[in-house]
Amino acid sequence: METNCNNYKEYVHKKTPKTNEIKTLVVAFLIGGLICIIAQIFYDVIQLLFPYLEKDQTSSYVTIILIFIGALLTAIGKYDDIGKFAGAGSIVPITGFANSVVSPALEFKTEGIIYGMESKMFIVAGPIIVTGIVSSVIVGIIYMIIGG
Repeated sequence: METNCNNYKEYVHKKTPKTNEIKTLVVAFLIGGLICIIAQIFYDVIQLLFPYLEKDQTSSYVTIILIFIGALLTAIGKYDDIGKFAGAGSIVPITGFANSVVSPALEFKTEGIIYGMESKMFIVAGPIIVTGIVSSVIVGIIYMIIGG
Protein backbone atom coordinates (compact mmCIF):
# COMPACT_ATOMS: atom_id res chain seq x y z
CA MET A 1 0.00 0.00 0.00
CA GLU A 2 2.86 2.39 0.85
CA THR A 3 4.37 1.89 -2.62
CA ASN A 4 1.09 2.77 -4.34
CA CYS A 5 0.80 5.92 -2.25
CA ASN A 6 4.35 7.00 -3.12
CA ASN A 7 3.81 6.18 -6.79
CA TYR A 8 0.65 8.24 -6.80
CA LYS A 9 2.42 11.19 -5.14
CA GLU A 10 5.18 11.04 -7.77
CA TYR A 11 2.59 10.85 -10.56
CA VAL A 12 0.70 13.88 -9.20
CA HIS A 13 3.94 15.83 -8.78
CA LYS A 14 4.89 15.15 -12.41
CA LYS A 15 1.45 16.05 -13.77
CA THR A 16 0.89 19.17 -11.69
CA PRO A 17 1.55 22.24 -13.84
CA LYS A 18 4.50 24.29 -12.68
CA THR A 19 3.85 27.93 -11.96
CA ASN A 20 6.17 30.86 -11.67
CA GLU A 21 5.03 32.33 -8.35
CA ILE A 22 6.80 35.66 -8.84
CA LYS A 23 5.22 36.19 -12.27
CA THR A 24 1.80 35.12 -10.98
CA LEU A 25 1.99 37.54 -8.04
CA VAL A 26 3.18 40.43 -10.20
CA VAL A 27 0.46 39.89 -12.82
CA ALA A 28 -2.24 39.59 -10.14
CA PHE A 29 -0.97 42.78 -8.48
CA LEU A 30 -0.85 44.69 -11.77
CA ILE A 31 -4.28 43.60 -13.02
CA GLY A 32 -5.89 44.17 -9.60
CA GLY A 33 -4.22 47.58 -9.51
CA LEU A 34 -5.42 48.33 -13.05
CA ILE A 35 -8.99 47.56 -12.01
CA CYS A 36 -8.56 49.94 -9.08
CA ILE A 37 -7.12 52.63 -11.37
CA ILE A 38 -10.13 52.25 -13.68
CA ALA A 39 -12.42 52.60 -10.65
CA GLN A 40 -10.57 55.76 -9.61
CA ILE A 41 -10.96 57.18 -13.13
CA PHE A 42 -14.72 56.52 -12.95
CA TYR A 43 -14.79 58.20 -9.55
CA ASP A 44 -12.93 61.28 -10.77
CA VAL A 45 -15.06 61.60 -13.93
CA ILE A 46 -18.30 61.30 -11.94
CA GLN A 47 -17.04 63.94 -9.47
CA LEU A 48 -16.20 66.25 -12.39
CA LEU A 49 -19.54 65.77 -14.12
CA PHE A 50 -21.63 65.88 -10.95
CA PRO A 51 -19.75 68.01 -8.38
CA TYR A 52 -22.83 68.27 -6.15
CA LEU A 53 -22.68 64.53 -5.30
CA GLU A 54 -21.35 63.48 -1.91
CA LYS A 55 -18.27 61.26 -1.91
CA ASP A 56 -20.31 58.33 -0.59
CA GLN A 57 -22.78 58.69 -3.44
CA THR A 58 -19.98 58.78 -5.99
CA SER A 59 -18.44 55.67 -4.45
CA SER A 60 -21.79 53.90 -4.70
CA TYR A 61 -22.09 54.78 -8.37
CA VAL A 62 -18.56 53.53 -9.06
CA THR A 63 -19.37 50.28 -7.27
CA ILE A 64 -22.51 49.84 -9.37
CA ILE A 65 -20.57 50.54 -12.57
CA LEU A 66 -17.85 48.01 -11.67
CA ILE A 67 -20.38 45.33 -10.78
CA PHE A 68 -22.17 45.96 -14.06
CA ILE A 69 -18.93 45.75 -16.06
CA GLY A 70 -17.93 42.54 -14.28
CA ALA A 71 -21.34 40.99 -14.94
CA LEU A 72 -21.31 42.14 -18.56
CA LEU A 73 -17.82 40.76 -19.19
CA THR A 74 -18.92 37.47 -17.62
CA ALA A 75 -22.07 37.36 -19.74
CA ILE A 76 -20.12 37.81 -22.99
CA GLY A 77 -17.47 35.29 -21.90
CA LYS A 78 -14.51 37.66 -21.51
CA TYR A 79 -14.12 37.68 -17.71
CA ASP A 80 -12.93 34.08 -17.72
CA ASP A 81 -10.13 35.05 -20.11
CA ILE A 82 -9.14 37.90 -17.81
CA GLY A 83 -9.28 35.54 -14.83
CA LYS A 84 -7.04 32.95 -16.49
CA PHE A 85 -4.43 35.63 -17.10
CA ALA A 86 -4.80 37.73 -13.94
CA GLY A 87 -5.62 35.09 -11.33
CA ALA A 88 -6.44 36.63 -7.95
CA GLY A 89 -5.99 40.09 -9.46
CA SER A 90 -9.38 39.68 -11.11
CA ILE A 91 -11.07 37.76 -8.30
CA VAL A 92 -10.41 40.04 -5.35
CA PRO A 93 -11.91 43.33 -6.66
CA ILE A 94 -15.67 43.80 -6.78
CA THR A 95 -15.67 42.74 -10.43
CA GLY A 96 -14.75 39.26 -9.22
CA PHE A 97 -17.81 39.31 -7.00
CA ALA A 98 -19.98 40.09 -9.99
CA ASN A 99 -18.36 37.24 -11.88
CA SER A 100 -19.00 34.80 -9.03
CA VAL A 101 -22.72 35.66 -9.02
CA VAL A 102 -23.30 35.75 -12.79
CA SER A 103 -21.29 32.66 -13.79
CA PRO A 104 -23.47 30.02 -12.11
CA ALA A 105 -26.62 31.87 -13.14
CA LEU A 106 -25.58 31.69 -16.78
CA GLU A 107 -24.47 28.09 -16.48
CA PHE A 108 -27.90 26.96 -15.28
CA LYS A 109 -30.11 29.31 -17.33
CA THR A 110 -31.52 26.36 -19.30
CA GLU A 111 -33.23 25.18 -16.10
CA GLY A 112 -35.37 28.32 -16.01
CA ILE A 113 -35.28 31.64 -14.24
CA ILE A 114 -36.25 30.51 -10.73
CA TYR A 115 -34.90 26.96 -10.53
CA GLY A 116 -31.91 27.71 -12.70
CA MET A 117 -30.58 31.24 -12.67
CA GLU A 118 -31.92 32.59 -9.38
CA SER A 119 -31.28 29.52 -7.28
CA LYS A 120 -27.81 28.83 -8.71
CA MET A 121 -26.58 32.37 -7.97
CA PHE A 122 -26.36 31.21 -4.37
CA ILE A 123 -23.89 28.42 -5.14
CA VAL A 124 -20.67 30.41 -5.46
CA ALA A 125 -21.38 33.84 -4.00
CA GLY A 126 -23.17 32.56 -0.96
CA PRO A 127 -26.60 33.36 0.35
CA ILE A 128 -25.35 36.04 2.71
CA ILE A 129 -23.92 38.23 -0.03
CA VAL A 130 -26.91 38.00 -2.36
CA THR A 131 -29.37 38.40 0.51
CA GLY A 132 -27.44 41.45 1.70
CA ILE A 133 -27.74 43.09 -1.69
CA VAL A 134 -31.44 42.29 -2.07
CA SER A 135 -32.27 43.51 1.43
CA SER A 136 -30.29 46.72 0.94
CA VAL A 137 -32.27 47.44 -2.24
CA ILE A 138 -35.55 46.81 -0.40
CA VAL A 139 -34.49 49.05 2.51
CA GLY A 140 -33.42 51.72 0.00
CA ILE A 141 -36.80 51.60 -1.74
CA ILE A 142 -38.64 51.80 1.58
CA TYR A 143 -36.41 54.71 2.64
CA MET A 144 -37.11 56.46 -0.65
CA ILE A 145 -40.89 55.96 -0.29
CA ILE A 146 -40.90 57.22 3.31
CA GLY A 147 -39.00 60.27 2.13
CA GLY A 148 -35.77 59.99 4.07
